[in-house]
Amino acid sequence: MFSYRHAFHAGNHADVFKHTVLIATLQYLTDKDAALTVLDSHAGAGLYRLDGDYARTSGEAADGVVRLFAAPGSALAPALQAYVDMVGAFNQGHRLRVYPGSPCITQRLLRESDKLKLFEWHPTDLRALAGHVAQLQAGRQVAVFHEDGFQGIRKFLPPPQRRALLLCDPSYEIKSDYGKVLDLATDSLKRFATGCYMFWYPIIGRPEAHELPRRLKTLASKAGKSWLHATLTVKSGQRTAAGSLKRPGLPASGMFLINPPFTLKAALTPALPQMVQLLAQDRHATHTLESAG
Repeated sequence: MFSYRHAFHAGNHADVFKHTVLIATLQYLTDKDAALTVLDSHAGAGLYRLDGDYARTSGEAADGVVRLFAAPGSALAPALQAYVDMVGAFNQGHRLRVYPGSPCITQRLLRESDKLKLFEWHPTDLRALAGHVAQLQAGRQVAVFHEDGFQGIRKFLPPPQRRALLLCDPSYEIKSDYGKVLDLATDSLKRFATGCYMFWYPIIGRPEAHELPRRLKTLASKAGKSWLHATLTVKSGQRTAAGSLKRPGLPASGMFLINPPFTLKAALTPALPQMVQLLAQDRHATHTLESAG
């Protein structure tokens, strides 16, 4: 269970997609006066070196965030420009050396009255996360927990401020993660029905990966809650006759939100086609965007 390290994948197309959605959601939620609690169930290390051994081994950032910064004179959609500006704020000049994970992105957008709860179970990433949080000098605003996020966040719902955003993005290397995500969504809605719940998932050749958004959609609909489902595909994930991938690596991912900001769909409508254009690795690149409620 400790084999996954996000440092290999930092800044890839899935991060571009996920963090664009996260920023647009946080910008809306922090525009209201009431304090907000953000829960990050699988925080990772929080900050990553793109010129380090992990990122250079995979090279995934080259087909992700690096492409956005290399696009000359691109007039980006506001949501995508906000993402580029956020990543740029963690770097000096035009060279990308550092990639901020969701903990650092979130903390940058929070106000003094807001709280951030970070959960990480991997011992190495936990140490890195604690060090990066200490550098933020955020005091009691940010708390780090060495816990299984699927369980740990439950004690913070409902939050005292009665406003919460949950980001849940496990590695899904273990099949049981899909079921745990659905259980977490079900339990969270029972504990705090008005929270904003955000779930990232990989779109791969597993039945569980295709069933998860359908089951989340059913859950939200039965609970009478609005939802938004977006996907980004950058390349084909078809298998050869021998069973190996024609193109190795993650081909696509999805974001499912329950109680999303009502402004989010409008923000993603121009941003997703631009992601397809800038991040496509073959002719199969595409996107979807649907919502209800």
